[in-house]
Amino acid sequence: MIQTQSPSPVADRALHVLRRLVGRDDAIFRDGQLDAVLALVEDHRRVLVVQRTGWGKSAVYFVATALRRAEGTGPTIIVSPLLALMRDQIAAAERAGVRAVTMNSANATDWPQVAAALAADEVDVLLVSPERLNNPTFRAEQLPGLAAHCGLLVVDEAHCISDWGHDFRPDYRRIKDLLHGLPAGVPVLATTATANARVVSDVAEQLGAGGHEVLTIRGPLARDSLRLGVLNLPHAESQVAWLCAHLDDFAGSGIIYTLTVSAAEDLARALTESGHVVRAYTGRTDTAEREHLEEMLRENRLKALVATSALGMGFDKPDLGFVVHLGAPSSPVAYYQHVGRAGRGAVNADVLLMPSAADRDIWHYFATASMPEEEKALAVIDALAEAGRPLSTAALETLVDLRRARLELLLKVLDVDGAVRRVKGGWEWTGQPWAHDAARYATVAEARRREQELMLDYQRGERCRMAFLTESLDDPDVHDCGRCDVCAGPWFDASLPEAAVVAARTALGRAGVLLEPRAQWPTGMERLGVPVKGRIAAGAEVGRVVARLSDLGAGQRLRGLFATPDAPVPQEVVQACIPVLKEWNWAQRPVAVAHVPSRSRPQLVESLAGGLASLGRMEDLGPLELAHGGPTGEPGGNSAFRLAGVWERIRVPAAMADRLAGLNGPVLLVDDLVDSRWTLTVAAVALRGAGAEAVLPFALALQA
Repeated sequence: MIQTQSPSPVADRALHVLRRLVGRDDAIFRDGQLDAVLALVEDHRRVLVVQRTGWGKSAVYFVATALRRAEGTGPTIIVSPLLALMRDQIAAAERAGVRAVTMNSANATDWPQVAAALAADEVDVLLVSPERLNNPTFRAEQLPGLAAHCGLLVVDEAHCISDWGHDFRPDYRRIKDLLHGLPAGVPVLATTATANARVVSDVAEQLGAGGHEVLTIRGPLARDSLRLGVLNLPHAESQVAWLCAHLDDFAGSGIIYTLTVSAAEDLARALTESGHVVRAYTGRTDTAEREHLEEMLRENRLKALVATSALGMGFDKPDLGFVVHLGAPSSPVAYYQHVGRAGRGAVNADVLLMPSAADRDIWHYFATASMPEEEKALAVIDALAEAGRPLSTAALETLVDLRRARLELLLKVLDVDGAVRRVKGGWEWTGQPWAHDAARYATVAEARRREQELMLDYQRGERCRMAFLTESLDDPDVHDCGRCDVCAGPWFDASLPEAAVVAARTALGRAGVLLEPRAQWPTGMERLGVPVKGRIAAGAEVGRVVARLSDLGAGQRLRGLFATPDAPVPQEVVQACIPVLKEWNWAQRPVAVAHVPSRSRPQLVESLAGGLASLGRMEDLGPLELAHGGPTGEPGGNSAFRLAGVWERIRVPAAMADRLAGLNGPVLLVDDLVDSRWTLTVAAVALRGAGAEAVLPFALALQA
């Protein structure tokens, strides 16, 4: 790497912008930062930056943006993979005097205002998700103009471009179309902290498509602040018990990563019941709640977030004290990306891995998820070709035997390959031939298998753990850290108190699933005619469901129940509710039951509510009232529109309100199937407004 030695007018202006960004008059560029800025601004080059988390990659593109805008160019387009990353980047941009906005699925109500600001040249930075690049409306109405007037294109977390990488995302492949559409002389910056030599080569090759030379700026990846360790325990029960007993041994606040949503929710429940202040954070966590939970962690109001990889790239807390993994990621590269969240601005931070017996099965699932099976891919193409018109994902589900998540990923891969395209109304066949690239997918699968073996080698601890990780990322500066449990011996207490084992066994064996209440209203609801914002002041308490539909056992039995025509609740289902209610540690027992009326399963819900009222000797208040035809909208929409679909459509009948006034205790609110939780939230708000002391939601199943 060549470090710029001689000052220039651009370098002087760049330093001024940097100091405004960080708020310090003595700030200077880190090694490589100014080289990247000058290559972009002076030479209009394509640059790939591979630097450890916390090095300051965002400073490069915000400084370059400010300088390019001062030259009269159009706005910078930043392609970012996660909403958390976008939120942090917008806040950082404001500190530098850079006007940043975003278009993503969570702020659809803001799009008209964003488009108007772009048209008026009042925007310096537009952040978009890779998925947005293939949204039919965005692609047709916004993207051509943005590409034509773009002053700088930034591809953040660029390792997602490469299907050799640990976090390949098919939508990132669409960036090549954006690159081809850029006018001559528009600089391009790609950044990542987690890429080995093969991924770097692949990203650089795609970045340089069309004959462009790519400047790669790469620095050392070792993190001197981290103290790494591995703790092997025999099963999930002992792992949960260890965390219940030893979580407070870690200094400060941190993140506990799990490989699945269910594990995150179950662990968060067990830790909470052991007295720890933690919350779950997963792909099912709503945007407003994510922001709230991230802020709680930043302010150290939580000991930990128990998270899936939904909390990863982009979350910024320089003093994060620890990262623990319950279950191992599938490669050292993926693991490094997670642990890089810790110790960015602290002298010491602890990183502990607790491998799980289920890791290999989970690795296999995710390793094959983005690789299309030839038979399934051809079935999708044939279905679209025979239809001769766009089909929705839901319609395709009835024609191709694939679960929704797998089908959606397959459609994205086929879209990138040019076989199908997303249009208004769903997906259509392009008429282009498609061939299964079996050789390439086999090679990628073999590369991922080798990465999995490397992760197992890391766990064995035959050499310094930091050196092992950085060598796996092909870091040119590999050295022993002197701090990990291999270099210096175990730094953690491996003891397992019997009381913690009993508590963990009880928590994991308990019937039912925790149903966390909605804590925040979605942003921008005023634009949809719903006058709410901020925290939900008087809503539901923590509730329960009998099972997730994705759970084995009870979940599968309930899935069968929901697949049959409406009928009164079977007695065995009522019996399955009893242990859930008995083990519910409510502050006060409910004294009455109300239920959410169902248009699809009225007999099931009414009989369930009546049966529970009778068993528990509670007053049966009957159904709430559906107004204006009841809730609107389809499952799976974004949170704002889901809330708008139920707002003021669920009311408390006058007769029920009169009976609520005479109650002295909580109301059990019964429903059959929970998806977004907005129906239960609006119903609970209505009951509280009518005089209910507290509302305890209860349902048969959680859609998951």
